[in-house]
Amino acid sequence: MSRLDSVIRRLKAQRSCLNFAAGELTGQQGAILELGLGNGRTYDHLGELFGRDAIYVFDRRVAAHPACIPDDQHLFLGDIHDTLPAAAERLGRSALLAHCDIGTGVEEENRKLAAYLAQALAPLLAPGGLLISDQPIALPDSEAVALPEGVPANRYFIRRVVS
Repeated sequence: MSRLDSVIRRLKAQRSCLNFAAGELTGQQGAILELGLGNGRTYDHLGELFGRDAIYVFDRRVAAHPACIPDDQHLFLGDIHDTLPAAAERLGRSALLAHCDIGTGVEEENRKLAAYLAQALAPLLAPGGLLISDQPIALPDSEAVALPEGVPANRYFIRRVVS
């Protein structure tokens, strides 16, 4: 598969999973966490689904399209090892959704990051909250959720917090 076809497949899977989450979480109030702002495309889509006031973004630096940059109150800048614990202190267990699209392309680095995220996201995700990620993350007290139709297995992952 060409790299272009791979990115198209990833973006379609990502959109399908985020749209699924919006349907699952309709009518609920809580924070939305976007790990990795990048150029802001996913942030913009989440804003369409949930409203930008609910979204908290985490990234090392801002490099997004100017229309896709959250205000300072909704932006955690710096190393994720520092910003996620700070967010947990500030937001508590209020997140309905965490979206993680932060794979590095290096398997060993991805495994280390996923192990860290499993522990660091647990104090942020509310019961019933969803974790959507491009990497498998063994989130404690959660269960796998079936992927939306058309999303290939192991292309994206969804977990729901059970307690």
